[in-house]
Amino acid sequence: MSSIDRRQFIKITAGSFGAAALASGLVSDWWGATASAGITPDTDGDNVVPTFCELCFWKCGVLAHVKNGRVTKIVGNPKHPLSRGRLCPRGTGGTGLLYDPDRLQKPLVRVSKRGEQRFEPVSWDAALNRVAEGMERIRKAHGPEALALFYHGFGGSWFKRLFKSFGSPNIAAPSYAQCRGPREVGFELTYGQGVGSPEPVDIENTRCLTLIGSHLGENTHNTQVQDMARAIERGADLVVVDPRFSIAAGKAKYWLPIKPGTDIALLLAWMNVIISEQRYDADFVAKHTVGFDKLKAHVADKTPEWAYPLTGIAPQLIRESGRFIASQRPASLVHPGRRATWYGDDAQRSRAVAILSALLGSWGRRGGYLLPTSMEVPGDKYPKSARKPHRPRADRLPGKHPLAGAALASGLCDATVTAKPYPIKGWMVYGTNLMQALPDPRHTRAAIEKLDLLVAIDVLPAEIVGWADVVLPEATYLERTDDLHVPAYKEPYVALRQQVVPPMYESKPGWWIAKQLGERLGLGAQFNYQSSEDVVRRRAAAAKIDFAALARDGVVLGKRVPACRDDGLPAPSFDTPSKKVELYSDQLAKLGFHPMPEPSSPEEPPQGMFRLLTGRAPMHTFGRTTNNRQLGELMSENEVWINRAAARALPGFEDPPLRTGDKVVLVNQDGIKSTPIKARVTERIRGDCVYMVHGFGHSARGLRFARGRGACDSDLVTRVKVDPLMGGTGMNVNFVRIAKAEVRS
Repeated sequence: MSSIDRRQFIKITAGSFGAAALASGLVSDWWGATASAGITPDTDGDNVVPTFCELCFWKCGVLAHVKNGRVTKIVGNPKHPLSRGRLCPRGTGGTGLLYDPDRLQKPLVRVSKRGEQRFEPVSWDAALNRVAEGMERIRKAHGPEALALFYHGFGGSWFKRLFKSFGSPNIAAPSYAQCRGPREVGFELTYGQGVGSPEPVDIENTRCLTLIGSHLGENTHNTQVQDMARAIERGADLVVVDPRFSIAAGKAKYWLPIKPGTDIALLLAWMNVIISEQRYDADFVAKHTVGFDKLKAHVADKTPEWAYPLTGIAPQLIRESGRFIASQRPASLVHPGRRATWYGDDAQRSRAVAILSALLGSWGRRGGYLLPTSMEVPGDKYPKSARKPHRPRADRLPGKHPLAGAALASGLCDATVTAKPYPIKGWMVYGTNLMQALPDPRHTRAAIEKLDLLVAIDVLPAEIVGWADVVLPEATYLERTDDLHVPAYKEPYVALRQQVVPPMYESKPGWWIAKQLGERLGLGAQFNYQSSEDVVRRRAAAAKIDFAALARDGVVLGKRVPACRDDGLPAPSFDTPSKKVELYSDQLAKLGFHPMPEPSSPEEPPQGMFRLLTGRAPMHTFGRTTNNRQLGELMSENEVWINRAAARALPGFEDPPLRTGDKVVLVNQDGIKSTPIKARVTERIRGDCVYMVHGFGHSARGLRFARGRGACDSDLVTRVKVDPLMGGTGMNVNFVRIAKAEVRS
């Protein structure tokens, strides 16, 4: 990376934080190390081990430096396509997780009422026996389907194997219904395939990058921020649609401070401009789409003037930005976003993004959406289990959410409460804090009270751990070898996560925990490995991959093939019923839904209240990293953004007026109060909403650093609007008022 590139990357991700600290990811204290360790942070190691990161789920390649048995620093692997030798602040803070003094150290069993967070340490044998016996009791009384697995993170694959072998179909990642599901459905309906991860977006070569509620630069997916820095350096422009003047908005040619919940109206108005002024890609539309005439008629009256009272965006700004987006086609990229669960119409909003992209002809083009490939690596073969589910998944009732492509974690929570379509009596929770990941913690607690067994497998004592019956401490990603990572990407590759240092304390890797439980449950044949390395070696051998080279470099690159038509890729094909891009969806029409996106009217904030919006910060991955002392030095608590004029009008704050740094309390529409949080009074947000970073305000006793810092937005999300197509939980439908925090004497 050139010096200009590096400065751009730091500027985009850093905002107002210390650029030097962000660039290195290393800060002043060596958290968790004993005084006798005698090793200075940022020391080059005697041994350098390649692996890939899990401080977020982008899976960047890293090089871990080890000296005297301790990891001294983590840097980007220059051979890995996702990191290219550089890491975001979170990635370089991996030692803060490894040496977190609050780590779970021993297996625990609950010794008091659920939620009181009182446990006693036990041996691994005792803990595993307790779990296996509990699972068997539930299976005999209610069937194997009465056990549900909630997972997040790459190591979840071992426990998915366990549950499939056990005979339960109820395996859910909260990220589907609470994050990415709507965009997958929207693009599948339109192009016949979802977006996936990493998203196949050619940001590096785009001429216009349009971000709709996507906080790229704050939601720091390393590769995409690097690509955005390069694109900006080459002269690419940004169009940013966001109620808040985000880091990306500060770099935009056009910033559209939209009224929350009206994105579809804006997208339709842009389509009106592009179609009525014949600025669309006529060749792509004619050859590869169906339903254009119906779309043209649908948006004929959706003018910028029509959208103005809905969105709050002036017609001229809508028209100018729409023309600019079209002028840069096909290298005009409308980003699909990441966390896409907002208002309950989210699959249709994502479909509108997909349709607009088709009008721009950016599918399969340089600077638009690429068509990635993956290396052919066979899955690990193990004997088929004789146990098959006798009932379908319990996450939704018949006729509900017909387009859900994966299990809904929120639906499994509902089934646990209602016992419909059948009872869920046991949860295994791997690597996800359901008290913050699912909406309305009150509902999650009500579900937990219905359980006969709750097992938590984690590294840190997050809130969900405090509700568990049995706690199994897992080794961090630096202490274990996991399965191979074989994503679809513009440059196909296989990456290896391998153990850097032995597990600390009595923690164990997930592959070992799953195998031990499988053997106790009579499923030993399904765990036909002695270690996880057996699995990765088998898979590498089946794909004719040199395992020694893979272990040495952490990654093996496949043959690069064209990923867009500009590089020689043949005309695209589409796995839709019509085999074309479906601007009009007969599939939706037959299901009784709108075949094309329709604008919705979001509920207005009640008098004296604001719509609650949430997001991310460059140095944190939601609540997973807020206990990390290294990253906490960069941001130790969240703030609530409130418009300056709105702050002046707040009742009870007239003398003196609310100022930045003052502590306030947020009270939502159902009377739920937050813990005190600092105000950030600014002109960089609309006056009808407030904003806070997600993942703070922890209450778990064991999180000694994060506990009580800032406020937890999840506590305030007591209402959701469920997407009728796929069950995503729209969470931006909650409102809060600002109250003074009580001053303690």
